[in-house]
Amino acid sequence: MRLNPRPATASGTRRLARRHPAALLALFLCSTGGALAALALPAALGHTVDGLIDGGPVPWSGLLLCAVLTLAETGFDAGAAVLGTSTTARLTAHLRTRTTARVLAAEPRDALAVPTGDLTARLTARTADAAAAPVTAAGAVAGVLLPLGAVTGLFLIDPWTAAAFLLGAPLLVALLHTFTRRTADAGADYQRAQSVIAHRLTEALDGADTIRAARTGAREYRRILEPLGALADHGRRTWTVYGRAAGQSALLLPLLMLLVLAVGGLRLHAGAIGVGDLVAASRYAALAVGIGALTGALGALARSRAAARTLDPLLTLDPLPHEGLGPLPGGPGHLEFRDVGVAQDGKPDGKPLLTEVHLTVPGGTSLAVVGRSGSGKSVFAAVAGRLLDPDTGTVLLDGVPLTAMDPALLRPEIAYAFARPALPGTTVGDTIAFGAWTADPEAVQAAARAARADGFIGLLPYGYATPLTDAPLSGGERQRLGLARAFAHPGRLLILDDALSGLDTVTEHHVRRALDERAGRCTRVIVAHRLSSAARADRVLWLEDGRVRATGPHEELWADPEYRAVFRTEVAEAGAVPLARTEVEAR
Repeated sequence: MRLNPRPATASGTRRLARRHPAALLALFLCSTGGALAALALPAALGHTVDGLIDGGPVPWSGLLLCAVLTLAETGFDAGAAVLGTSTTARLTAHLRTRTTARVLAAEPRDALAVPTGDLTARLTARTADAAAAPVTAAGAVAGVLLPLGAVTGLFLIDPWTAAAFLLGAPLLVALLHTFTRRTADAGADYQRAQSVIAHRLTEALDGADTIRAARTGAREYRRILEPLGALADHGRRTWTVYGRAAGQSALLLPLLMLLVLAVGGLRLHAGAIGVGDLVAASRYAALAVGIGALTGALGALARSRAAARTLDPLLTLDPLPHEGLGPLPGGPGHLEFRDVGVAQDGKPDGKPLLTEVHLTVPGGTSLAVVGRSGSGKSVFAAVAGRLLDPDTGTVLLDGVPLTAMDPALLRPEIAYAFARPALPGTTVGDTIAFGAWTADPEAVQAAARAARADGFIGLLPYGYATPLTDAPLSGGERQRLGLARAFAHPGRLLILDDALSGLDTVTEHHVRRALDERAGRCTRVIVAHRLSSAARADRVLWLEDGRVRATGPHEELWADPEYRAVFRTEVAEAGAVPLARTEVEAR
């Protein structure tokens, strides 16, 4: 399993920042401009006040400058807000796409080491939090520049007034440090609790029918919501951290302001500074103690950092290795297993899922894979099309090892259909056309007819253009859409992993005929639970505990009573006579 992050030469924030440097530079300039305008305003205001007190003409130029600086600060802040929001959205989209691409490019066994619900949370909420880091960092310039500039302004007005403020500066620094550390810890714990809830909810949704049948809804409800207590605790911790920081700052900052004004008043009484200087000093003191923006930025960066840590294992997943080869042109789909072995989780001491599988499937023929539950049928199907790499041995397609082929060249040659297919796309037609390439409308309709899906599609409100959300589908109808998608993307190898289990006998008969029509042009691997599927195949692979128990035509294997027991649910008596191929076809 390869979920340990590799050392990177640049942080994730830097990598993201390189995606939109112009926007981030504009955001930086807006934040800097707003901060500079805010810092210039107290000096201009103090100078204007002095002009008014002197009793001379009204200082219109000073008043105009104050108005311009106020408008400039407002305009820069508005520009920073717009740029920050739009850039965060674009970076979030990029990070989600990049993370999803890494997950899809990795071997499924590695990617699925993260529970499905947790993976969903990471690809949605965590990416949004992590993608906000560059924008937050660029916008935090104002949070840093304002207090530093304000302290500098105080020194320029009067060093004694500035020294009074600096007496409390260590307390401010300690407050910010404690706030940042505690916010990061609470945020990380909160995200972990969210992931647990998301994972349990996904499990419950996947097994909704089972839960309903077993009438265990109340128990599942309690199981899903059980982490809410921990989530609430972490949330309260987060708000407690914020509350303490706010309370401490509410006590500290007025004291600092009072100290600065007191010292400034004494300096005014001594004639060291003027009234305008005192007004400017009070404004600078307010800017210096106004750490709300900096506190918010630090909190956001802490959350982004915690979210980025959860994405690192996904972003450092190793892609499927290959040598850049492609399948031999025009190959018939000759499939060969050479001493293939698969261990659970890819660990040497893991439970063996397949052991020393040695098999040859001639191109253009059909192979039925049978066995009891847990015998390794789905693992075999996954290895046959490189959804899973074997831990030992080699799988070859037309003489070329699958591990040597570029996945972009291999994937169009292999079509899959599953018992519970995912239905990507917006409409029914979209989900059939979805694949290594987008099938054209004619191919979509021909595939739907082959999968016997055209009948129920024609009854939908808008046919193939019906949104999937408006198309209530049974399990068998979903399977037929999955089969249609596989038929719409013909390659040299077609793998059906229990993809006929939800079909009625008549529909299955027509689908098998469509499969037979591909004889000689496409190799078909069919994970079979029904006797009819095994009887119709050119050859049967009988698996038991991950090992090859026997291979051969169905008629020959039927003589073994243990082979017949595999299909006991379809055989009236254990000693029933074998079904001839013609009898199976007539069913």
